[in-house]
Amino acid sequence: MKEELIDILCRRSFKYTEEPSFKLVSGRMSRFYVNCKPTTLSARGMYLVGHLMFDAIKDSPATAVGGLTFGADPIAVATAFASAIQDQPVNAFSIRKTRKDHGIIRWVEGDVQPGQAVVIIDDVATTGGSTIKAIERARSEGLEVVKSVILVDRQEGGLDNIREHVADVSAIVTRDELMKRWKGLKRGE
Repeated sequence: MKEELIDILCRRSFKYTEEPSFKLVSGRMSRFYVNCKPTTLSARGMYLVGHLMFDAIKDSPATAVGGLTFGADPIAVATAFASAIQDQPVNAFSIRKTRKDHGIIRWVEGDVQPGQAVVIIDDVATTGGSTIKAIERARSEGLEVVKSVILVDRQEGGLDNIREHVADVSAIVTRDELMKRWKGLKRGE
């Protein structure tokens, strides 16, 4: 499954140039660009991501999985779906970018309650900033963050930064794995 996901990511979500030409959220320029949404919102990509993410969290005490909207949303939903298929249900939740200011004022949407163990996920980590924001907001709602899993680690320090907030951090795919496959595709392999 992982190799197929890497192939789909390389074809739909990964770009590389010799000169830095992609502007990151930080404002820094990069040679690598990863937009996971064309993969995570495709039927086959969603299937693979859901199963691989569930495999990464199934041994944790978590009862729910989610992260900052919108990057984490399709991954959380796919993971919840895969968990139900495997008869080990884990709910999905979403963390807002701006706090809801009406009704019940909260950061988190979904079937989660204070005290529950959760996994914070994200589609891509560069510095880890959005994942850390999600961890902080989940904790402010009383959730116990026990793990964090990133779909694609750009290998630029993000996982180390996230580890300062939660000890158990991992990635499904790394930039090096994407580069290796991308080069193979360029050679026609």
